[in-house]
Amino acid sequence: MSVELTVLTLAGLLQVIQFALMSISANLDIGSAKTLSPRDESRLGGPLSSQLSDKPARAFRAMNNHFEALILFTIAVVVITLSDQSTAVTRILAWTYLTARIAYVPAYYFGWTPWRSLIWFIGFLSTAGMLVSALF
Repeated sequence: MSVELTVLTLAGLLQVIQFALMSISANLDIGSAKTLSPRDESRLGGPLSSQLSDKPARAFRAMNNHFEALILFTIAVVVITLSDQSTAVTRILAWTYLTARIAYVPAYYFGWTPWRSLIWFIGFLSTAGMLVSALF
């Protein structure tokens, strides 16, 4: 398996960990009666995510943000892998993406400003760099 595919697999596992952290914190925050419900907004009095306190809500947003980032990163890894263009640069960029995504979780959860945005941007640039490198 290529380095980029290994990093993609680890990024997928990070998503699993983020889901578990978000689920646990949401259940502790608002209770399982709400989180296990059908989540009808009319029944709950609004979206479930809006009822979370700050840190569980941040965990929820960080998880969703990683879903979004993971789509673009997956495209980059697939293009690099299928075109057989793995290089030292794409491997470093893949690891940089994963490192940034790992750092992003506590940065978002604890509200590290402006570091959260900077960490996100490093991950985004790493993915963009992989996409651009596939064109050359």
